[in-house]
Amino acid sequence: MLVNTHSCTNGNSNGGSKANVAASSPCLPLKKGQRGFTLLEVLIAIAIFSIISLSSFTIFDTVLKGDETAKKRSERQNELQRAFLLIERDLTQIARRSVRLNGEAPITQRIQSSEDNFASEEQAIAFVRHGWTNPGLLLPRSDMQAVAYRLVEETLERLHFNFVDAVVGEEPKVRPLISDVTELAFEYYDGKQWTDTWAGNKLPQGIAIEVNTLDYGVIRRQFLVPGDRP
Repeated sequence: MLVNTHSCTNGNSNGGSKANVAASSPCLPLKKGQRGFTLLEVLIAIAIFSIISLSSFTIFDTVLKGDETAKKRSERQNELQRAFLLIERDLTQIARRSVRLNGEAPITQRIQSSEDNFASEEQAIAFVRHGWTNPGLLLPRSDMQAVAYRLVEETLERLHFNFVDAVVGEEPKVRPLISDVTELAFEYYDGKQWTDTWAGNKLPQGIAIEVNTLDYGVIRRQFLVPGDRP
């Protein structure tokens, strides 16, 4: 009969009890079929874990970028919608009244489209509109408002004065509407065709605005106005 004479004791086994021998043994022999991981298996496991981690980070980063892009597009669309709603409100309430700037005599045109008076890089437009909220005329101003639109440094701006007839030295209130605009143009409908300019003391039957944006290209909106029949 074979006898296992291997011992994992640190002390001298001679003259000691069986309990002392068992207590002093720090390890036991491996059972049949048991073994540890090899270096190759550890490296393969680390490589698989790295690939999974990299894939998870890529997916997470893509989701974050997609959310940021969607947020920017939503904000851009809201900006365009607010701007065109304001433009529509102004144009549909245009008044048959001339504009006076810097205390000068009223001009003959109901619509002023000369860009020189507004320090604009492109075509501009100015007119007077009804419907500026002033219940009971409690505020020291009229319910009519002189407004203008212009393009400055790739930003479509809306200007308005507190008083219909601006006095000398009065600065307009400027409100940026649409950013990243490269070109601005207005067209006027006389009942038969669209024209680039408008003169005289009559109002057109329609006004179109075109803005060329960096992201959406050319955006054109046409508005019916309470104009005069030819």
